[in-house]
Amino acid sequence: MSTHVKIEIKRLSSGDGEVYRTIRLQALENAPNAFGSSLAEEADRPFDHFEARAAQGGVFAAFVDGRVIGMAGFYIQSGPKVHHKGTLWGMYVAPEFRDCGAGKLLVQAVLDHARGLVDLITLAVVNDNASALALYEHMGFRIYGVEPHALKIGSDYFSECLMIQELNTPKNE
Repeated sequence: MSTHVKIEIKRLSSGDGEVYRTIRLQALENAPNAFGSSLAEEADRPFDHFEARAAQGGVFAAFVDGRVIGMAGFYIQSGPKVHHKGTLWGMYVAPEFRDCGAGKLLVQAVLDHARGLVDLITLAVVNDNASALALYEHMGFRIYGVEPHALKIGSDYFSECLMIQELNTPKNE
């Protein structure tokens, strides 16, 4: 795929359930070891689930010529002692668009959204996904640990690198 495609990033909202469902199921089909959920599990969910997730406003989608080609999610952890932390989740770009800058634009959209809302962002990525690790490191994330056997698919285990980016430097550390 040419690196000269026009990529549009949109924050999903109410009415975008089908867009979210389309890219989420594609992600689970194409990269089953990269997500904690499975295609079978998500495909059985009612449409209302996808509509509600899109309506929450924490999902960003990448489009080329009106076709959804990627996504990244963001949520703020709940509870007064962890509300300063956000999580980037569900990052995916269709294989044919992985060298076009869509991933970078999605991560940047999450970072821009998170600034002023949280002090730091965490994420987990399967440790053998070299291209994702390189992207996250390029975007300012650093590895702070590894969770062995974080995911299990059949009899296979997958460890995850735990990554963090501080948006605001803590004052008392």
